[in-house]
Amino acid sequence: MSNIESVLHENRKFPPSTAFTAAARVKPADFAALNAEAARDSVAFWGRLAREELRWHRPFSQILDASRAPNYRWFTDGVLNASFNCLDVHLAAHGGAREAKPAIIFEGEAGDARTLTYGQLTAEVCQLANALKAQGIQPGDRVVIYLPMVPEAVIAMQACARIGATHSVVFGGFSANSLRDRIEDAGTRMVITADGGWRAGKALELKQAVDEALATGCKTVEKVIVLKRTGGAVPMQSGRDLWWSDAVRGQATECEPTWVNAEHPLYLLYTSGSTGKPKGVQHSTAGYLLNAKLTSQWIFDFREDDVFWCTADVGWVTGHTYVCYGPLAAGATIVMYEGAPVYPDAGRFWSICARLGVTIFYTAPTAIRALMKLGDEFPNKYDLSKLRLLGTVGEPINPEAWIWYHTVIGKTRCPIVDTWWQTETGAAMLSPLPGVTSTKPGSCTTPIPGIDMAIVDEDGDTVTNPNQGGWLVVRKPWPSMLRTIWGDNDRYLSTYWGKFDNRYYVAGDTAHRDADGYFWVLGRADDVLKVSGHRLGTAEVESAFVAHPRVAEAAVVSRHHEIKGESIFAYVVLKGQRPEGQDAEKFAAELREFVGKELGAIAKPDDIRFADNLPKTRSGKIMRRLLRAIARGEPITQDISTLENPAIVEQLRGAG
Repeated sequence: MSNIESVLHENRKFPPSTAFTAAARVKPADFAALNAEAARDSVAFWGRLAREELRWHRPFSQILDASRAPNYRWFTDGVLNASFNCLDVHLAAHGGAREAKPAIIFEGEAGDARTLTYGQLTAEVCQLANALKAQGIQPGDRVVIYLPMVPEAVIAMQACARIGATHSVVFGGFSANSLRDRIEDAGTRMVITADGGWRAGKALELKQAVDEALATGCKTVEKVIVLKRTGGAVPMQSGRDLWWSDAVRGQATECEPTWVNAEHPLYLLYTSGSTGKPKGVQHSTAGYLLNAKLTSQWIFDFREDDVFWCTADVGWVTGHTYVCYGPLAAGATIVMYEGAPVYPDAGRFWSICARLGVTIFYTAPTAIRALMKLGDEFPNKYDLSKLRLLGTVGEPINPEAWIWYHTVIGKTRCPIVDTWWQTETGAAMLSPLPGVTSTKPGSCTTPIPGIDMAIVDEDGDTVTNPNQGGWLVVRKPWPSMLRTIWGDNDRYLSTYWGKFDNRYYVAGDTAHRDADGYFWVLGRADDVLKVSGHRLGTAEVESAFVAHPRVAEAAVVSRHHEIKGESIFAYVVLKGQRPEGQDAEKFAAELREFVGKELGAIAKPDDIRFADNLPKTRSGKIMRRLLRAIARGEPITQDISTLENPAIVEQLRGAG
């Protein structure tokens, strides 16, 4: 690790304009003061911000409890409610002045539209919260949300938070099997879903997937609430299933928040690991909400008249933090869009920005690269003059795409905030502040105030030489950090803290810092795949392959993909004879569809290569580094003398 050197030397700098800095929420002097305060006493720093930014039912007296480190706890004796902090604080009854302000502007793929003010959103959240209580949901119960990207997804999340239930959102692109695994691991009592959702002109059968999942397990599920979205005919199981409209009918539009401890689990979100089953990342209420709100304000520079569009689905952490919680806590107006970014054509994103007056746009490099490839003519058709700030999230952005985003979309006037963070961190950790930081294409620049990040070598010593690579770590606890892995604290400790004896949180990424102190994320040190910004564990994908009755063994690696960032390359060993020619192509296509059904379309491999066996050492360990080199067309530099069958290399290359 310590001998990794950066091969990218990007020195172009883009400082914020004088006009942007003058109007920014955080100015250079503010930034310096925040960093100085955090450096003096990071615990007191977070304590001050928690008192100022969150509305407490009972204030806390202890800021950080490190007695069970690295199971850190924040604001432990404080009591509050996340939904109250996102909604009620903006209403006149609680001293707010945003009751009539749009909270959500929604557009469906077919053109249907809906706007909810903060007052209307609060009423609908309260109605559903009362409905959940009427169905027996209590504080601490887990509720799985499996919905399309419609306002009801946010309403469901906020309703759970309002009554102290812990929600676990599952991305609608995941299959019935993946949904089942998550329902079972969480011990879920209720599922909230829809008859379907729309994407690229086609209906996604969400209720069908729920039925399949529940038919094969999930014995803890007692109720299923179903939103009518597509109008498709779906079976409803008597005594278990009920329509959303029936559930909320007659329910009051007011619901007293359930006041919970600061450490109460707000949500579980499952993310893939390099080995084993998906991890249920557990986030607290207060610490998570604090960083969600602060980073929304600092990074996106919210002003009262901004229209903010984060394109992420709420099934991913970006949708949690920068759709459901952070912007609403900050009193912003958000845009939600259900559908594909290129439907009916590649101008859909830009059309929405123009028509809805989007001022801040936050999306993934995958989307940027895909839209860039389709040409400038589509964005050039639309008036994007209201855009004032752009953002990117999910993976490192290559400089070429950054420059296109800056010039074609931002017309060179919009700063770009390139953010690095994880499901586990809860909120952005590395990012420019748009009124402060001079940006470099491809760099997520520096930590936000209060976040202490470093790059260390294999011994845990800080790497000080510019452009020298190492492990990306966080040296001090922060409020929105994950608290544990649901039901498996040992896994939490070993995965995130074990490598350096609990001294640092280990992100699992490698990075380097340049001579200016800017961070450049290089990639992951584990075997987690990142396809279109989505984390997929190799073990999960390999297990899906092996579930096919003809497959004996599989190994998956990543290779560069122009659009998706990474794609999945699979090596497969069959039971019986290895197919060749058209037979191989035909069966590869079958396997592709099989894996997609098992895990969801995002897990479909782009490349499948059949082999008689996998390259293993004589101790039985798969040589993944060798497989990656072959997939990427790189020279093989490692010692292959320990291979069980050295002749397999040519076959894996496709030459044998």
